[in-house]
Amino acid sequence: MAKFVFSFRGLPDSTPSAEDEAAWGKWFDKIGPSIADFGNRVGETRRVGACSSQDVLAGYIVVNSDNLSEAAALAEGCPGLRQGGGVEIGQVVAP
Repeated sequence: MAKFVFSFRGLPDSTPSAEDEAAWGKWFDKIGPSIADFGNRVGETRRVGACSSQDVLAGYIVVNSDNLSEAAALAEGCPGLRQGGGVEIGQVVAP
């Protein structure tokens, strides 16, 4: 089983509502057995170098999954997608 980082991206200065927060809790409960590291939210951000996207890093988690397709299927339920954000998924490569 491999590990995948879910990098949550959102709009700058976005503040989730109580309803948004509840949706995140439900989603974490649903995918809980797959979560390897609950990660954290991210506060202030800064870009260095060429970055084309207007959204910003908002947080991350690490999940266990057999492959990238299964990890992406887990990410499809992310509440941030309904809030105008996105999820970037990358496989953790151990040395």
